[in-house]
Amino acid sequence: MSSLPGAEARAAIDAAGQLPDAEIDLAGTALQFARLDAPEADWRAAATTLTGIARAAVAAASADPVADAGDPEARRACLAGVLHRLFALAGDTETYDDPANANLIRVLDRRRGLPVALGILWLHAAEAAGWAAHGVDFPGHFLVALEGPRGQALVDVFAGGAALEAPALRTLLKRVEGEAAELRPGLLRPMGKRDVLLRLQNNIKLRRLRAGTLETALACTEDMLRLAPDAAALWREAGLMNQRLDRIGAALGCLDRFLDLVPEGEAASRIRALTVELRQRLN
Repeated sequence: MSSLPGAEARAAIDAAGQLPDAEIDLAGTALQFARLDAPEADWRAAATTLTGIARAAVAAASADPVADAGDPEARRACLAGVLHRLFALAGDTETYDDPANANLIRVLDRRRGLPVALGILWLHAAEAAGWAAHGVDFPGHFLVALEGPRGQALVDVFAGGAALEAPALRTLLKRVEGEAAELRPGLLRPMGKRDVLLRLQNNIKLRRLRAGTLETALACTEDMLRLAPDAAALWREAGLMNQRLDRIGAALGCLDRFLDLVPEGEAASRIRALTVELRQRLN
């Protein structure tokens, strides 16, 4: 793993990687990833803002008996008031691909971000209020679902916390997959906290790859593996990046770990053949 500056943040991510999914501090871990991405940024100010969001959510929940009793639509409206009106958070529609939109410190400073970054703040607020909520890995657009005894409210956190009913979901899906796309089972599967954080970091990794900075993309992948040490796909990616950087020993270590996790199948056969080729290069 990388020995770049950021030992404190990496230690925190290592610790989170050993926890059961439900026990991960979602926003706190996202903050540690953000410290690695922007070591010069004021992470303590961001942490103070996270505390402010949590306190405001608790206060808003206690002042709204309908929401606190379990009405999911009331909960959506309550948290939208906290996050989008009180804290002025919004989706960045003007500079969407700016890497700052996936860095929680920068998001809290600029009050702008990607859907998944804003979603983490929604989930942080909901947890503080004591309300069940989870991320939804909708195609091309991260959503949040707020739960209650009376059902579920789906939220477009990028659009100011707007409620999403079936017609709006269908429109969103067609925008991503084309006019022939229709709603189907499995589109609203809940995401665990670990997967939400990996989706956030994947935005940073992809932007680094597009910028042609392979070494920094590899460092991001290595840090993702601290949180998800059994994520086979990430081990494969890290192995292939190391290969491209001509770090053959490191590539073999990553690819061997992938084969430990995925010993059978077509992907395993391809990677096994590659490891044979790489070992021949070492001899």
